[in-house]
Amino acid sequence: MKDKIINKAKEMFLRLGFKSITMDDIACEMCISKKTIYKYFSNKDVLIEQSVELVHKEIHETIDKIVSKNFNAIEENFEIKRMFREMFKSAESSPIYQLKKHYPEIYDKVLSMQISVCEDCFRQNIIKGINEGLYRENLDIDNYVKFYYTLIFNINENTMLEKDAHELEVKALEYHIRAMATLAGIIELEKHLKNPII
Repeated sequence: MKDKIINKAKEMFLRLGFKSITMDDIACEMCISKKTIYKYFSNKDVLIEQSVELVHKEIHETIDKIVSKNFNAIEENFEIKRMFREMFKSAESSPIYQLKKHYPEIYDKVLSMQISVCEDCFRQNIIKGINEGLYRENLDIDNYVKFYYTLIFNINENTMLEKDAHELEVKALEYHIRAMATLAGIIELEKHLKNPII
């Protein structure tokens, strides 16, 4: 039951917002009593935190799945962006923006987890791209990782609408790849830009 509640809460929070969804809404949607929810979660903050942890786990698993498919580095970046778009397509406003605005303590907790996953993913992608000849060999990998996650996190923290955040993220991805790409990388990038992430 606890997992069912977390899953339903996660889905509702992403779709309608962390602030607007109440424990009553979740209970009503699941046809259970509010008392049942409080049996597992002492308050809404605890439920939000565990829902966000579930989203984080799902993101991590999906990234691993995409990486295991052996796309080239640029293709992999676009596939990961598509996956994020798919996961958050029902969200009206950016989940990270909402958390930062309404639940800053929870936001601070999950931020460090997210940054470490993103840093690792970006670093592996850059190394892969260098080995494939799609990114330049002499890159300062640590700084490129830092530049990119700073861009992505700033977009998400400061952009209210998920649709606007998505559009800016695609631009940031293009900017990131162009900064690192070899001629072969630019050709690969242009190919993907012709097939936009809806």
